[in-house]
Order: sequence, then C-alpha cells, then structure tokens
Amino acid sequence: MDIFESMLAGGLIRNDHPQMPEMWKVVSNAIKLSAALNASTDIDQIRHRLSEIIGTQIDKSTVVFVPFHTNFGRHTRIGKNVFINHGCSFLDLGGITIEDDVLIGPKVNLITENHPVDPANRKTLELKSIHIKRNVWIGAAATILPGVTIGENSIVAAGAIVRNNVEPNTIVAGVPARVVKKI
Repeated sequence: MDIFESMLAGGLIRNDHPQMPEMWKVVSNAIKLSAALNASTDIDQIRHRLSEIIGTQIDKSTVVFVPFHTNFGRHTRIGKNVFINHGCSFLDLGGITIEDDVLIGPKVNLITENHPVDPANRKTLELKSIHIKRNVWIGAAATILPGVTIGENSIVAAGAIVRNNVEPNTIVAGVPARVVKKI
C-alpha cells in the first residue's frame, strides 16, 4: 500500500515514512495552486481551479466562494449542488467526502488530521476521514474533527465543535457539540 492509500485507510503515518516526500510534493502543489484559486474572480474560475487542486472535476451545480484553504486537496470529494461559503479550511489528508445538496457556512473547518499525545510520536500523523452526508447544513465557523460522519439532513449549528458522529435528521450545537433536537 502506498502512502496515499495508507492515508485514506486512516491510522498512523510516521513522519519518517519512506514516501513522505511524495506527500510533500502534493502539499507544495496545493499551496501553489491555492494562490491562483484565491485570486479567482468568478464562480466558474473558482470551480476550475479547485478542480485542479482536488484532481477531479467539480460539478457545475456546485458553488464555492474564496478564500478557500486546503493543505492537500487530493483527498477531497465534493458532490453536486453543494455550496461552500467564504473562508473555509479543509485539511483532507485523511479524506473528506461531501455528498450532494450540502450547505457549508463561512469559516467552517473540516479537519481529518491529528497527532498522538505521546511527545515521542508527536510528529506522526493520525488520520481519520470525514463524511458529510446528503442535504447537511453546517453553520458558520463550525469545526468537524477527524473521524466524524454527519448524517443525512442534519444541521451543525454555528460555532459547534463536532467530535462524534451525528445521526441523520439531527441538530447539534455547542462545544463540544451535543444533540439539541431531532428533525
């Protein structure tokens, strides 16, 4: 299994992994392409440049506003009729899947990466994917942490920090996020 497959499989990736330079090449490319992305002046240009970063064509029904930040890009999948507002940050080494009809508010953070508590292993990556199911609404400045699935039709309130899966048809809010209502 190469480093990219290992990253998507989740778990630990040591800083001294022999293929780590390959990962850094993708990161460097994402940094380079992000400058052009965030200088884009229309939705089609944004869609085209973000498609370059993630390595797959974003559907014409999807709208992304800049600035948009990603540290890798190649492990993000975005469905149809998705809206991503200004100032979002996707750390996608562990994989991010966004299904159709999702609304993502401004300054939302999707973070698939963590590090072990043990200081001796602190530079090791601990990766877990994020899955945002169909018709989810994530409010402004919410943060979704590694390994979380947000169930279909659910709402994550503004400012929430989500560290556990959210069941379908559920509203969560707070720090840490907790269920406040079933839809």
